Amino acid sequence: MNGATMDRHSTPFFDELFTGRPVMAILRGFPPAQTVALCERAWEVGIEAVEVPVQTADALPSLRAALAAGRERGRPVGAGTVVSPEQVRRVHEAGVAFTVAPGYDPQVAAECAALGLPHLPGVATASEIGQALRTGHTWLKAFPAAQLGTNWIRAQLAPFPQVRFVATGGVDADNAGDFLAAGCRVVAVGSALQDPRQLDLLARLTARN
Repeated sequence: MNGATMDRHSTPFFDELFTGRPVMAILRGFPPAQTVALCERAWEVGIEAVEVPVQTADALPSLRAALAAGRERGRPVGAGTVVSPEQVRRVHEAGVAFTVAPGYDPQVAAECAALGLPHLPGVATASEIGQALRTGHTWLKAFPAAQLGTNWIRAQLAPFPQVRFVATGGVDADNAGDFLAAGCRVVAVGSALQDPRQLDLLARLTARN
């Protein structure tokens, strides 16, 4: 393993979180009150998984507000755009249920594994998929999904049938079904949520599972 820390937490956690729940909401750039309102709406329509990206420090108040709402309702909230071990420690202390990254960073993955924090790393190449699998990650974020396309999903599942892809980046209610049909287990929707109709439209995917 060349010193890599083996992840033993992510697969069982995401298996439970995503089974029968093929949509994750990414609440990026909203103020705390709006973040909580969107969390509550997502949970109401059956979208269990919520991610609040923390690419800048000013996003932490929104993450903390979402975490407080999640604790009250027994719902998991994760932190997204986690790109350094320092960020991992910060969001772990805040109480997140999981972390998400735009790419596969061995140091970030190792820190999450050491803390027992489920981690969803991003991949865009076969080499990254192979590296993630070697450290125990079977749930992987296909990013940027719209640019990779559904044919990329099908092509990668041929040599890596054990991978469970979460399509992220440019996904909305209009193309989410295409990514699920291509073999993705989950679609993660972010910027499209600026349109208030999206959660209700995406809820139909959850209702079919």
